[in-house]
Amino acid sequence: MAATAVRCLKAPGAPGAPGTPLPPRPDRRPPVAPAEVRRVLGNFPSGVTVIAARDGEGPAGFACQSFSSLSLDPPLVLFLVGRASASWPRIARAGVFCATVLGEEQGGLCRAFAVSGADKFAGVAHTPAPVTGSPLLAGGTAWADCAIRAVHTGGDHLIVVGRIEALGTTGDGEPLVFHRGRFRGLRAPGGPGSAPAG
Repeated sequence: MAATAVRCLKAPGAPGAPGTPLPPRPDRRPPVAPAEVRRVLGNFPSGVTVIAARDGEGPAGFACQSFSSLSLDPPLVLFLVGRASASWPRIARAGVFCATVLGEEQGGLCRAFAVSGADKFAGVAHTPAPVTGSPLLAGGTAWADCAIRAVHTGGDHLIVVGRIEALGTTGDGEPLVFHRGRFRGLRAPGGPGSAPAG
């Protein structure tokens, strides 16, 4: 299903396909600048995951801030992926993925998975997720092993819905949080678990 969606979305002239202009806005107001959208919505903190799968070429994955729970019954999650992603077509072909929720010390790993074209898995410890065999990265705080159920258009991104086949936690550590262009921790200064001053 996901691979078919990718083929349809890439077809010339398809709604939202790369290079296809969006319909004009009825009120004729100019669109909000992307830089302003990024600046303002960057005030909303998000967790960070790595979405990964394995196809015939090996493991593929990317860093993702938009992973979210969608439904408890049935158990569904979603994530957003840019249309220009080089990893997404491979994950779509696999039809499955594992989302690893990164821990607070894994900012460097997130940066490595945010680049395109590199061997992102070089030196990265991972094991097969229990149902799909997708790469489950070591050191995260939680994971969800999923099968792709639907792919929807969303401007310059795709909205991917996955059904949870298995999930779990991997420790008591804090998650990695991204806020205003920086990685941050959940611990408040002077609160429990924070480093003493001086």
